Amino acid sequence: MTGSKVTTATFRNMKQEKRPVTMLTVYDYPMAKMLDAAGIDALLVGDSLGNVVLGYDSTIPVTMDDMVHHVKAVCRGVQKAMVVADMPFLSYHLSRETAVKNAGRFLQEAGAQAVKLEGGIEVCENVRAIVNAGIPVMGHLGLTPQSVHQMGGYKVQGKDETAAEKLLSDANALVQAGVFSIVLECVPVPLAKLVTESVPVTTIGIGAGPFCDGQVLVTHDMLDIYGNKAPKFVKRFASLYQIIMDALSAYKEEVQNGSFPSAEYGFSMSNDVLEKIKGQ
Repeated sequence: MTGSKVTTATFRNMKQEKRPVTMLTVYDYPMAKMLDAAGIDALLVGDSLGNVVLGYDSTIPVTMDDMVHHVKAVCRGVQKAMVVADMPFLSYHLSRETAVKNAGRFLQEAGAQAVKLEGGIEVCENVRAIVNAGIPVMGHLGLTPQSVHQMGGYKVQGKDETAAEKLLSDANALVQAGVFSIVLECVPVPLAKLVTESVPVTTIGIGAGPFCDGQVLVTHDMLDIYGNKAPKFVKRFASLYQIIMDALSAYKEEVQNGSFPSAEYGFSMSNDVLEKIKGQ
């Protein structure tokens, strides 16, 4: 990442120059500071917040207020990366006015630079309205978690001819509506390559192979925070679960056996003062 703030123009330039965009999810201030310091180009405050941080079994219960709260925390930790806020379930479906109002909250209240929403042709009218209000929009096609019940589960999308043609049409429709980037999630590698070559905007892959213009992962997955089974497309770049569990176990043991806190972790005081207060 360059020394200046990442913008939609940065995304355009990186696609033209064939420099891959790096994006990771983030939901809080300390992780935002670390990702920004590491030079990650874009931080996605995903509605995966529901699964990863709030303990829900899907993204659907996540509200606008939940998202705004966490986007604010992330933005306080960022200097250079672009912060993209996920628009949660039903926050952009009901009307153009509602979509624009909710998208605007992320910029005006929380400090994000862009919003992301799921869907293709069916959401383009609202995408266009948000863009016309001066708010950058990132699209999201393929596996769209807010539609998981309609899809019948978390499955690869676009494998047959009809579905592949629909995804390509949706991508082109989103471009016409004004998006600056499109996330492709769980899309066959050849189809993701075709979409990337067919659209002028930056594609960001997650489970969509190496030919997208950039990549995104859930940070808690790639760092193995929870110690659970990773999706097929996730590479573990570290395994922090066992490190954290070992540290917690060591803390518990040392407190219980009296070895923590030892003298080096305490503070002294004058014996004269101590004797005076004892005598009172």
